[in-house]
Amino acid sequence: MSVVVIAGGTDGIGRAVALQRLAAGHTVVLVGRDPEKADAVQMRASQLGAGERLHFVHADLSLLRETSCAVEHIRKAYSMVDAVVLCARHYHSRRSVTVEGVEENFALFYLSRYLISHGLAPALRRAPRAVVVNVAGPGADLNVVRWDDLELRRDYHGGTALGQGGKLNDLLGVAFAEQHGPAGPRYVLIHPGVTATGFSGTYDTATLPHIRAMQQNAKPVSAVLPPILAVLDDPPADPLTAFVEGVRLRVDTAGFDSRAARRLDELTRQRLAALDFDLDHNVGDF
Repeated sequence: MSVVVIAGGTDGIGRAVALQRLAAGHTVVLVGRDPEKADAVQMRASQLGAGERLHFVHADLSLLRETSCAVEHIRKAYSMVDAVVLCARHYHSRRSVTVEGVEENFALFYLSRYLISHGLAPALRRAPRAVVVNVAGPGADLNVVRWDDLELRRDYHGGTALGQGGKLNDLLGVAFAEQHGPAGPRYVLIHPGVTATGFSGTYDTATLPHIRAMQQNAKPVSAVLPPILAVLDDPPADPLTAFVEGVRLRVDTAGFDSRAARRLDELTRQRLAALDFDLDHNVGDF
């Protein structure tokens, strides 16, 4: 059976995918920062008779060093990985910067997914039908990207940060598919729709009522799993695909422009270099 790595898998959609994969006989590696939530998933896995197939890697994915260490740990433990599911994100009403000096949304919602995608690519390439499932928000226009201010030092808003993060993940998928080619792992961008998860975040008094309203009208987690499970069971033939609530989007449009993807990739490398982060050492040759 397959090895599935889930970043942000101790809660919400990631947790539900983890338990379903375990019930189906697969091995699951959870990456997250909350050991108590991981213990709760472990208890449920044991009830399913799958406790020995669940493994937890502790990491704060908003931190480059911890993300890198998690990737290295997984690569040492598993020479082959069949699937990666990227779910971790956290809303910040006010701009917040990590101890490494990176804006929190940019670090968690984009950089961690960049490092995990590329860092686990060697292990993914050893699998016969590997896939990366990036649960974000594909399909926005490129004009949501602030190319001269990716970390939103000016006029920060939490919704703007997440909206831009979704677009950056679109471009990550474009660049990944281009770099790894038709024979490489498949990259799938999925927007499941508004889902009744924990809505991880820190909300100000103006934002919280909107979040409460969204929670009341959101779909249950069980309703958004089928499109995710479908691509895990049967990865698409194309190197890059995108879906919004189960409907496939075209990825040959301006919103998925390869020049913009290459531009973002270069800016990402420059930002990591400015942080003294050795990209080649930490994510390998891709």
